Amino acid sequence: MVVFGSLRHVFWITAGLTVVPATPVTVSPAAVQVGPRAIGASVDSARVARLLAQLKLSDSTVCLLAGRALTNFGGGWDWNRGDEVMPMPFPMPTPMPTPQMGGDIGVDVSFPDPGADDRDDRFDDATLGVFRSVIRDENTCVRNIAASVLGQTRAPGAFDLFTGLLRDPQPALRATGAFGLGDLEDKRAVRPLGDALGDDAVAVRRAAAHALGDIEDASAIQPLARALRDPVAVVRRTAAWALGQIEDQRGIQPLGTVLNDPSPDVRETAVWALSQIEDETAVPLLVPLLRDRDDHTRQTAAYAMGQIESANGVSALGALVRDPSVRVRKTALWALGQIESGNAVPAVAEALRDADPAVRALACWALGQIEDERAVAPLLPVLKDQEASVRLAAAWALGQIESSRAVDALQAAQQDASSSVRRMAKWALRQLDVDEGDPHPRVRDHSSREPR
Repeated sequence: MVVFGSLRHVFWITAGLTVVPATPVTVSPAAVQVGPRAIGASVDSARVARLLAQLKLSDSTVCLLAGRALTNFGGGWDWNRGDEVMPMPFPMPTPMPTPQMGGDIGVDVSFPDPGADDRDDRFDDATLGVFRSVIRDENTCVRNIAASVLGQTRAPGAFDLFTGLLRDPQPALRATGAFGLGDLEDKRAVRPLGDALGDDAVAVRRAAAHALGDIEDASAIQPLARALRDPVAVVRRTAAWALGQIEDQRGIQPLGTVLNDPSPDVRETAVWALSQIEDETAVPLLVPLLRDRDDHTRQTAAYAMGQIESANGVSALGALVRDPSVRVRKTALWALGQIESGNAVPAVAEALRDADPAVRALACWALGQIEDERAVAPLLPVLKDQEASVRLAAAWALGQIESSRAVDALQAAQQDASSSVRRMAKWALRQLDVDEGDPHPRVRDHSSREPR
């Protein structure tokens, strides 16, 4: 059980959906229990009604947590509560695999979708009726919880309900209508949402752009491209995010128009969107950003280049291994490892002498990903690096490359002071088909490889 405290309430996430007796807390007593997977189980409509009634009087933190629990921590129902419109992942590869892992080392930059296709059985009709009853509530949080549940469960009549709200005289209700259409993910909503991008209210335009990103239909590219010219930065940023969600090559050109946007948040989101589309035609647009004076922008651009995995970006990324920012150097090395081009070996090998041991280890990882014979010579001395983590990564990389030139050094590394390095060296020798007492390794023929 996880307990969240706030000034007025305590929010309990437990196994069921229950309103419990008051519990003394800092300012005033109350407590709410909500099951984190409540929408996958039978939920009593009366309990939901009591919970929503309490949330109308709760502070924003409690309502936020309750909404996340009710919607199974999925979607972006509370996206408009803060400044962020999407998570911006940065690579944290660990260049230290255990021999038992085998295979390549991955970097988890995925965006999990907790929602399943069987969303229509989460609540019965009576409970859905409770959520419909608060869809026009003056409390924005409660209203958005209701819209999210009705949309995610594909509740009967939800499309007409939300499009009706989208035409309401009140801007707050129009925003809720747009929000609900995004969770509904019905392609019929693209046209009305596209029209809503011209709404007088910023909140409505932003909600419409976000909803189009949730629907992920290519027919929304043109209206979202127009939204990139919106006078308000948060609308432009949300439109850029939506184009990244759609992941269509036709979004590259409009995203390129905001790479020089006066708002750094818009520029960063546009770069992220290009990384999602993963088309090499975006590389020329990203290369200038690798030289940006802002280190965060350089890091974001390097991340995008790694996502796209085009060898055309190797030269520009290689220059970043000497960047003054450790974060930028690490991200550039990760990107070069992702691209796996032998042309990157000289630049990556230079990073083996970096003052930061984490950078040196990441350089080893990248060379192991590239698997080019030219990396063997610079990697061999690294087996004597003062940091065990770096020696470990070097042994792994040499095992990945599978060159007979590494046999003697790897055999010597089996006497390393670190047991982890010794095990890794033994694993690497096995990749070369070298057993104790067998001095004749059988290695792969690198000459048959396609050039990178």
